[in-house]
Amino acid sequence: MRPELIILPLLMTSVLTNPAEAAIEVSPADQCRFVGIHHFDDFKSETATNGDVVQTSPVIKAPIQWNELVASWNTTPIQGTLTVEARGIYADHETKFYTLGVWSSSDQRHSQRGQKDSDGNVRTDVLSLKRPGADVQLRLTWSGAKPGLKFLGLCFFDGQVHPEPQPANHAAWGKIITTPERSQHGYPQEEGWCSPTSLSMALARWSEILHRPEMNLDVPKVAESVADSNFGTGNWPFNAAFAGSFDGMRGYIARFSDISELETWITAGIPVIISAPWHLLQPGRPDTGAGHLTVCIGFTETGDVVINDPATNLQKGQHVRHIYTRENVINAWSKSKNTVYLVYPESTATPADPFGHWDKP
Repeated sequence: MRPELIILPLLMTSVLTNPAEAAIEVSPADQCRFVGIHHFDDFKSETATNGDVVQTSPVIKAPIQWNELVASWNTTPIQGTLTVEARGIYADHETKFYTLGVWSSSDQRHSQRGQKDSDGNVRTDVLSLKRPGADVQLRLTWSGAKPGLKFLGLCFFDGQVHPEPQPANHAAWGKIITTPERSQHGYPQEEGWCSPTSLSMALARWSEILHRPEMNLDVPKVAESVADSNFGTGNWPFNAAFAGSFDGMRGYIARFSDISELETWITAGIPVIISAPWHLLQPGRPDTGAGHLTVCIGFTETGDVVINDPATNLQKGQHVRHIYTRENVINAWSKSKNTVYLVYPESTATPADPFGHWDKP
């Protein structure tokens, strides 16, 4: 037997299976994508025997091989309830409809527990499927309410994709967006109010710019308007839905690829609410065991992050505006997979979006 006939195939196999050689470069567009729906003429609408109006979407083609989905919705104020459901559709299988939230202008709003099955689960406001890449169908049920849908947003995320960070957007360095400062700890009834406090600050800023005093709401009112009876006030889509219930306003949940996209929004003059654990924003703090929402309002001249942090004790002389190191923010924010609340007027021009991470008006 000729030795070279054995050696050559072995060498070829070694080359072809070398992980460094076989690695495929991935784009931020492969990790997360956003689909915004502004028109609903192609939704099938039916009236049930009990008077509920049920709207079912056509099948929505998934833009990536996702395994997590967060839905957002904006409606006119409603008296009854809107139940938002989604199911995954594969070539050979359809999941059940999972409830992503029961929304209402009253205290009837809640997330749905106990939905886990062999296909996936809903963790408060995030649908996780075990098998990636399903297309999606939505079902909206209006109970005791007239349909008043303004916007639907779908944020798809693939947890198996890890793109390299993009270069910093230095145009944001040194830019601060003046935003009203509020602390969640100024209220005796406060229970984890970081999210409604952050939203209160964002809405107050737009109230000043647009001369819309009805959006300048005290924190307890915002907390009351977003509270999830099963989860508290930190339900992401409920906060976005409340922001989007104001005439001419848009609110939704998205995920960014890295901090450069935060910089892009600051450059555009739009503060961004980010989900990042409090104890990781400044190491040495005790771990609260919970998530945390703050408002990113800018960057220092050297690229550190300027944040209005609602977890501030004003009675101890602390200031709501904090500067957190860039490294700490990146680390803390990554725990939510770079989740953000985007709140702005519908007429606002959003920044350029090369990777499809937010809505295009």
